[in-house]
Amino acid sequence: MPRYVAFLRGVSPMNAKMPEVKRAFESAGFTNVKTVLASGNVVFDSPAKSEKTLARQAEKAMEQHLDRTFMTIVRSTKALQALIDADPYGEFRLPAKSKHVITFLRAAPTAKLSLPIKLDDARILAVRGQEILTSYVPHPGSPTFMRLIEKTFGTEITTRTLDTVKKCAAA
Repeated sequence: MPRYVAFLRGVSPMNAKMPEVKRAFESAGFTNVKTVLASGNVVFDSPAKSEKTLARQAEKAMEQHLDRTFMTIVRSTKALQALIDADPYGEFRLPAKSKHVITFLRAAPTAKLSLPIKLDDARILAVRGQEILTSYVPHPGSPTFMRLIEKTFGTEITTRTLDTVKKCAAA
């Protein structure tokens, strides 16, 4: 059976408990459900359906069982592993301390972008279908890279570090 990852936008330990999120996904008929970290990553098995259909199914289950929902973007673990195996950041010369971040979109962007786009130490490096590759050098204060991503792509997105994506793909 295909395995998927649901990336939930805006989840934190303060607004969602992972055992409750897990139960909501199970109530939707998903099997072998596992949460990864406390930032809204749910790995599950489901008969093959479109990722959009699975996302709507998850959002409906959260609304029914949590009395709230989180915008959900679903990817297959197979697609995530292919992205990881392609060494997506290997072609870029990045500072040693930079964080590698993947932003997931609901749909591929239609506008042409002149890349890279930079703001301070944050850079949008590439668009790979419905995924955006970004890097930034962490500094105390506000997350410049999130302002840059949201300004460029809007808020129908969710973002994870490459390390988190690797953990989800392997779960």
